[in-house]
Amino acid sequence: MENNSNLESQGNSSQKSLIEKVTDSLVLKIFIIFFLMLILLIPLGLIGDLISERNQREVSVSSEIARKWGMDQVITSPIIAVPYDVVKERIENSADGKATNLVRSVVTEYAFLMADQASIHATVEPQPLKRGIYQTIVYNSKINIKGSFKPFELEKLKINTSELKWGESKLVFGIQDIKGISKNPSFTWDGKAYEMGKFENDLKLFNQNLTVDLALEGNESLNKSFEINLDLKGSKSLNFLPLAKQTKIEANGNWANPSFNGNFLPDEREVNSTFKAVWNIPDFSRKQSQQWTGEPSGIYKFQGLDLAGDQENLRTYQSAQAVDANYANVVETQLTSDDYDMVQINFLPQVDNYQKSTRVTKYGALVIALTFISLVFMEIIKKQRVHLIQYVLIGFAMVLFYALLLAISEHIGFNLAYLIAAFATIILISSFIKAITKDMKSALVFSAILALFYTFIFVLLQLRDYSLIVGTVGLFIILAVLMRLSTKINWYQFEKQ
Repeated sequence: MENNSNLESQGNSSQKSLIEKVTDSLVLKIFIIFFLMLILLIPLGLIGDLISERNQREVSVSSEIARKWGMDQVITSPIIAVPYDVVKERIENSADGKATNLVRSVVTEYAFLMADQASIHATVEPQPLKRGIYQTIVYNSKINIKGSFKPFELEKLKINTSELKWGESKLVFGIQDIKGISKNPSFTWDGKAYEMGKFENDLKLFNQNLTVDLALEGNESLNKSFEINLDLKGSKSLNFLPLAKQTKIEANGNWANPSFNGNFLPDEREVNSTFKAVWNIPDFSRKQSQQWTGEPSGIYKFQGLDLAGDQENLRTYQSAQAVDANYANVVETQLTSDDYDMVQINFLPQVDNYQKSTRVTKYGALVIALTFISLVFMEIIKKQRVHLIQYVLIGFAMVLFYALLLAISEHIGFNLAYLIAAFATIILISSFIKAITKDMKSALVFSAILALFYTFIFVLLQLRDYSLIVGTVGLFIILAVLMRLSTKINWYQFEKQ
């Protein structure tokens, strides 16, 4: 009986020494810490998914607000449409399929004419509109369009010009969202006021349009000037599609950070607490001719892209253009304008919290790795052991920083939220280090290291164009410091132990 007790005691003693050897192994501990960093990528990924989900929620709410207020607006200069009849023939099979019949039908087509000169002046008043914690940028605008037409070059129309029904001519003016019109627009032709009619499906040159019946007497009666005034509501961006032979666009408003995008940059710009910009655009880059004939077809396809930020959409668009160049539908692509053929004024929010939160999260693995490396060096230099469970708790505290940042930034803005979340995380971890090591100096040093890391990441967020060079140089300096510290440690002592 006594021999059995001695054997059991010896077994426990050997087992205990084996566990101690495993837990005291620095190499094994480093491998476990590395594995722990990989595990922490899972909650980091989940927080990234949460940011995307909240971002999609914001987009959904913003779109709902825009639908009720007015969507992104597109302004064009007007087009003259003069109808004429065309007799078309087609062969149809009889009901029993034994005979064929020649069927004639009369189809209305149009001769279309672009304006010769157009001057567009827009005064815009953007403002944020909130629903709950989300908001979108909406605006009221006053649009004034002045211009003139010149007669058709009839010899180039390739139709029998005697069939043109001048008395049924129409002027077609296109906008993107007719719901944004605040009051009845005014239209004058050669100084005479006309009433603008509602959207007509028969003349679907634009997504939505207003039309005016012009009882023209002939081709020479087109040599007139016009003026359009309308109050228009919209959201996010105001876009202009230059269709005249020579187009001048002037825009001004009370917004401090507009983004001028699209196919044309302004010739003049002035941005401070307000903005003012001027474009002068000839028709050389326009996809449509000055005049053409046929059935009505869409002048443009508008997708509402943020031309400053949708780089993925730009790459997709360019790929589609390259593919279309190899197929028959290249003609439609060349004749149909899109977002990239327009002048876009994008009214950006002051800070995109979700975009910045996403960028911060991408640095999460780097911050955790540097923190754990610093903690290992502190263990060795200060000869203060930190248990693996305590590494786990510190790791989860650092992951929670990103969730805390997201939650606070939705209410008070990104910069202040970053300061609060970083301060709270540093206080939490440094006080934990103080409780582990019983050494205030170690806790202060570690809090300074964390503050340096979080400050470094925040600076990278502010440097869009220089973030790569600053980040690379910063990491190089950090690596150099760690390499210098490693030379102060006798690593062979752990092999002896």
